[in-house]
Amino acid sequence: MGGTTTSTVPVFKLYGETQHWPTPDLLHCESIAERSRLHNWQIRPHRHADLVHVLFIHQGKVTLELEGERHSLNGAAVVLVPSMAIHGFHFSPDIDGHVITLAKPLADHLNAHIGEHSALKKPGVVHFESAKQGQRIATLVSQIDQEYRQPALGRQTLLEALVQALVVELSRLTISSGNAPKRYGPRQHDRGRHHLENFQALIEQCYREQPSIEQLAEQLGVSSAHLNMLCRQLAGRSALQLLHERLLLEATRQLTYTNMTIGQVADSLGFSEPAYFTRFFKRNTKLSPRDFRLRQSQEC
Repeated sequence: MGGTTTSTVPVFKLYGETQHWPTPDLLHCESIAERSRLHNWQIRPHRHADLVHVLFIHQGKVTLELEGERHSLNGAAVVLVPSMAIHGFHFSPDIDGHVITLAKPLADHLNAHIGEHSALKKPGVVHFESAKQGQRIATLVSQIDQEYRQPALGRQTLLEALVQALVVELSRLTISSGNAPKRYGPRQHDRGRHHLENFQALIEQCYREQPSIEQLAEQLGVSSAHLNMLCRQLAGRSALQLLHERLLLEATRQLTYTNMTIGQVADSLGFSEPAYFTRFFKRNTKLSPRDFRLRQSQEC
C-alpha cells in the first residue's frame, strides 16, 4: 500500500469513534465481529496516537495492512499494533477472535516492567508453533473478556494482572527461537513522532499539576505553536486536548474505583476549587462528577 502517508490517515480513539475513551478502565475488550460487522467487515487504514491493540484471531481469514505492508492471515495468530502504527483489516464474516485495546498509560507501564523485549513495542504478527501455545493465549484472552464484561470484586486488579500475563506470554513468543514474529516496517521515527511521544510522556509525568502547554513545549525544545501543529497532525487533537483527556481519564477512574470525595478528586488533579473540576468534568462528559459516580454505581 505505497501511497498511504501519516498525514492522510485518520486518527481514531476506537475505530469509527471520535469521542473520549469510553470506559474508566485502562483497557477495552470486544469481539472482532462486534465492531467490524458495523463496517462491513472492513476496517480502513487508520492509527491511534495513544492506544495499543492486541488482536487475537482464533479462526477466520484476515487481510492485514500494517505499516504499509499487506499480508493474508488464515487461522490462529496475534496481531500487535502499537500507538502511531498505521493499520487496517478486512475480515471474513466468520471471523472469531477478540481485540484488546490498551490505553497508553497502561501500555507504557507494561513496557517499563517487561523491558526492551515487550511485545507491545513493535508492530507485527505472532503465529503459534503448537496448539499448546495458542491455547495458553486463548485462555488468557477468554479470561480477560469474561472479567471485562461482568463487574465483580477486584475486577480492576484482576484485569490488569491478566493483561500483564498476556503481554508476558506474547513477549516470550516474540523472542523464542523459531517463532520470531513477522515485523512490519521498520516504523517511522521522524522528529514529529519523537516530539509527540516525548510530549505524551511529559503529560504522564505531570498532568496532575496541570502545566501550561507553553511550559511543556519549552521542556521539549519547541514552540507551543509547533507542538500544537504536531499534535493536531499526528494525534488529531490539540496539545491542550491531549492533556485534558488524560486528566479526564484519571478523574473517571478516581470516581469509579475510589471513595474519595469530589473535592478530594479535584484537589488530587490540580484543580484549585471543586467547582472548577465540576465544570471541567461536565463540559467533557455531559454529566456532573456526582451524577457520573451514581451512574457507575448503578451499572455495577
